[in-house]
Amino acid sequence: MIDFGFDKIALIGAVALIVIGPEKLPRVARTMGALFGKAQRYVSDVKAEVNRSIELEELKKMKTQFEDAARDVETTVRSEVDSASAAFQTDWNGISGTDASLEASTPYEPPPPSYRHPKKNWRLKRGSTPQWFKQRTGIRTKALSGAARVAKFRPPGAKRA
Repeated sequence: MIDFGFDKIALIGAVALIVIGPEKLPRVARTMGALFGKAQRYVSDVKAEVNRSIELEELKKMKTQFEDAARDVETTVRSEVDSASAAFQTDWNGISGTDASLEASTPYEPPPPSYRHPKKNWRLKRGSTPQWFKQRTGIRTKALSGAARVAKFRPPGAKRA
């Protein structure tokens, strides 16, 4: 960037004082300061956005590495479990001998499900009752607060307290 020392800034200020004049110089300096501040904020926002995108790229790389490691662990565990189950099956077949062939031919059948009492929900029954029947028999369909109930059943000539 451009290197501004104290002497160059003083020279620019003196030229600005002569060209612009002492009456307009404070307003121009304020405007220049505001523009410089906006430029600094814009540059800092761009830097922050670049840093965020770099961090996002790093996180994506870490995610792929983690997924690869998890996949490798899963395959090794799966292969170990498969080899252990195969070894167990061969040992089991060696121990039981002829009984193993009989057990392998007949599949396991779970017992039939036991009877379960249907839980009848009385709210469901009440909900299936038609609205006209509820109104005719006087079943409440809406819950009223205490104040609303008092106001509903207040005699017409009574005054409020």
